[in-house]
Amino acid sequence: MLPVVAIVGRPNVGKSTLFNRIVGERKSITDDAPGITRDRIYAEGSWLNKKFTVIDTGGIEINDAPFLTEIKAQAEIAITEADVIIFAVDGKSGLLPSDKDVMNILYQSNKPVIVAVNKVDTQKYRDSIYDFYELGATKVMNISSIHGIGIGDLLDEVVSHFPEKESIDYSEDTVKISVIGRPNVGKSSLTNTLLGYERVIVSDIEGTTTDSIDTPFTIDGEKYVVIDTAGMKKRGKIYENIDKYANLRAMQAIDRSDICLMILDATTGIVATDKNIAGYAIENKKALIIVVNKWDAIEKTDKTMHEWEEMIRNEFRFLSYIPIVFLSAKTKSRIHTLFPIIKKTFENYSRRVSTSILNEVISEAMIISPPKEHNQKIIKVYYATQVKVKCPTFVLFVNDTNALHFSYYRFLENRIRENFDLFGTPISIILRNRD
Repeated sequence: MLPVVAIVGRPNVGKSTLFNRIVGERKSITDDAPGITRDRIYAEGSWLNKKFTVIDTGGIEINDAPFLTEIKAQAEIAITEADVIIFAVDGKSGLLPSDKDVMNILYQSNKPVIVAVNKVDTQKYRDSIYDFYELGATKVMNISSIHGIGIGDLLDEVVSHFPEKESIDYSEDTVKISVIGRPNVGKSSLTNTLLGYERVIVSDIEGTTTDSIDTPFTIDGEKYVVIDTAGMKKRGKIYENIDKYANLRAMQAIDRSDICLMILDATTGIVATDKNIAGYAIENKKALIIVVNKWDAIEKTDKTMHEWEEMIRNEFRFLSYIPIVFLSAKTKSRIHTLFPIIKKTFENYSRRVSTSILNEVISEAMIISPPKEHNQKIIKVYYATQVKVKCPTFVLFVNDTNALHFSYYRFLENRIRENFDLFGTPISIILRNRD
């Protein structure tokens, strides 16, 4: 599980700009108006070959709530989720009472708190750092997120506080399964049904599970580990956006798995959050199975299952290769259909194909449908080979990596899928210049 870094601070101190600077791309929307962050608020960063997850707490939405309630909500999330906390403050505004309020809450975490005095891009404001030593933080540092000043020193300090977490190693033939989905779709219920006993708490209240739980088990001699994804826990009257932070826990579980069981709720249908969570699994090259849960709770005809399949294929157009299973975790109805799909999907996820046959498939595809000119060149593939499994990854040695149009990339991917059984697993095609 990757270490977690949370960026906390009052509005308009530059949290989102700092977030974007650390992760290296514009994941969050930035604007001078306070509270404008509405986009993705977690991403993977890296520094000195150490990877970590970054949270931008500016995405919290609390309607008509007092200001102190909002900053308390940010601090609560940092305390709950983070290994290291970056407390962003405004060097131009100086130390404010609200900064002291936030720090008083962060003291409760017993976690390293680094005060990043932001917007210090001229000599005029550099001495303002001394005011912030009053907060008593682990470290106080001047930075300018917008200009990148001091970011390297800040990250040096951040990674120095990462805990030494022991990784859990399983054998290569162990199928690691994460159960993912938005709150209250039946993730814990399905986990219990898979295991055959009450390993985790099942509740109708969203956010019952507070940590990811690994449970190894064996069925018919096959070794499995199921990871039940934790949801975000509500504390008191803090009305943070639960789904966004539940996604953070899902990300951590997904990173450690081979196969993701994406749970949909048959009683509520498909929502945008479902697509976001599935998208993260695919971005991280994990095999995926869509499980439509609570199948017993809806009225059905002989056409209902087909209608659902069409709806899923339409809503998840980028996942045409994934299997779909319909079941009820609560009543165990159709649960027997799931494990054969899991077993077959893992075989495909771990599949290695013959180099000679792969090259025949690529050559035949390019003869049947020759590529068109792109960037004033026509792509030529000299050689293809598979370089890894989990997920199957293929390298094509070509004349120019810039000569392949995206549509032709998709064409080659489809030809590979047609010739090798890769149902349920993503594949990756990497281009390399021959020289």
